[in-house]
Amino acid sequence: MDYDTVVLDIEGTITPITFVKDTLVFFFLSRSSLTGKRLDAFLDRNWGSTDLESYVELLREQAQKDVGGGEAEAVVIPKEGKPEEIKAAIKKNIEWQMAADRKNGALKAFQGFMWKDGYSTGELCGEIYADVVPLLDQWRAAGKPIYIYSSGSVPAQKLIVGYSDKGDLSKYFSGYFDTAIGLKVEAASYEKIAQEIGKDPSRILFVSDNIKEIQAAKQAKYQAVISERPGNAPLGPESKDFKIVTSFEQLSQ
Repeated sequence: MDYDTVVLDIEGTITPITFVKDTLVFFFLSRSSLTGKRLDAFLDRNWGSTDLESYVELLREQAQKDVGGGEAEAVVIPKEGKPEEIKAAIKKNIEWQMAADRKNGALKAFQGFMWKDGYSTGELCGEIYADVVPLLDQWRAAGKPIYIYSSGSVPAQKLIVGYSDKGDLSKYFSGYFDTAIGLKVEAASYEKIAQEIGKDPSRILFVSDNIKEIQAAKQAKYQAVISERPGNAPLGPESKDFKIVTSFEQLSQ
């Protein structure tokens, strides 16, 4: 492969899929024998702060859109009332969205805000595959800019690489993209990224575990490689048209 720019997915590519699906989600809603739900403790600790209110307002606006869109189970968050009632509505809203596996910007932003608290206290630490950093070093030494494109919000991406078990890896990345630029299964999103970073799509390497994302990147003229890691979704026959790697060491071959 001959490329001069790299775009990486996170989940199932540079970090185990279980870290996102289990560790982060569990942290968000888990119960602790000392504090009750972390979400409860987090709301209590930050209640009244401007930062928390700004994220709650995003959830509130999303809830209004959901109600207007006919979501019968959507939980409206009141602006006024007893703190206990407002907190209860926030928790019900979040738990409903998590159960429905929703991925809207308001929920992602709130998750990122809470995860930041966990990373800063040391309760959370991003998991990065051991074979990733050596190739990041090679790419950087070769002058190849590296970007991230993930369905997780940009703030959440920065937390995973900034507070990782391999240290602060943010120095390796020239930029971050999330679904604000477009859905990862649409070729137009990759075309927009290429335009934004000023690179020829045919000179960009994209690595992801998701075959639909790989196909979309390929349609946008990227060089696309599938990451096959433990716990990732099984690959179907459509993957035979692409290079598959089980370690980043294979990308340097």
